[in-house]
Amino acid sequence: MHKTIGIIALDLDGTLLNSQKELSEQNRHALEMAAKAGWEIVPTTGRFYGGMPEAIRELPFVRYVITINGAQAADLGTGEIIYTAELPCQQAIDIMSFLDRYPVIYDCYQTNDAFMTAALKEKINEMASSPHYRKMLHELRKPVPELKAFLRDRNLGVQKVQFFTNKPELRLQLMKELPQRFENLCVSSSVIDNVEINQHHANKGEALQALAKHLGLRREQTIAFGDGLNDLSMLQQAGIGIAMENACAEAKAVADWLAPSCDDNGVAEGIKKFCLN
Repeated sequence: MHKTIGIIALDLDGTLLNSQKELSEQNRHALEMAAKAGWEIVPTTGRFYGGMPEAIRELPFVRYVITINGAQAADLGTGEIIYTAELPCQQAIDIMSFLDRYPVIYDCYQTNDAFMTAALKEKINEMASSPHYRKMLHELRKPVPELKAFLRDRNLGVQKVQFFTNKPELRLQLMKELPQRFENLCVSSSVIDNVEINQHHANKGEALQALAKHLGLRREQTIAFGDGLNDLSMLQQAGIGIAMENACAEAKAVADWLAPSCDDNGVAEGIKKFCLN
């Protein structure tokens, strides 16, 4: 077993995966070469573990994952939870009550699973524009009669609240208003019509730092690839932050290097440049 020489933290959608949500052979080969060289390959995603594509979950060299925008970092080998940051149950319910005033659909992640009010699930096609995200929402959200009541009965921490809306101005308004109205939130976005709401310390940057510390690594030994607003923290806090050509302007602005797009195997190019020399 090679000694770990660093962490390669990889956002999935729009970064490691192409626009068809596929892992290209070139990117997979680059990950394999980096793993053989001693790098820890760490999927770092807004998804929960079970919602990650099978092609990622089956990679034999992936031991650590950062999921739900940094709400959890886990060791898949031992099952140890290395880092966690959750919304208090009542705060999640209060956020949903606030969202009930607006034309949005919302869901949440709890206990590494995803739940949604059944009546809201019926509006997925109306509110989510991407066919890939519609498919994910239909397949991965477990319907419950009413989500707030479901959470109240369980009384457990909530890893993420997420909403979709087909009104772009409303989306931007709520992204600004939510952190002003509720304490200790991290509000971000991964696609054009969604907003993701996590506890303040549930971000990819802090989770990456926590994992590095757990592995006895310095910040300089971390590299992060990303494209979205929910990747900003790790692009800024990694030793080297790499944004994709298809990334949002904010991600490009904080990156140390710009990789080719997710459809042009940008991750493979970045790994060759920074990890395999």
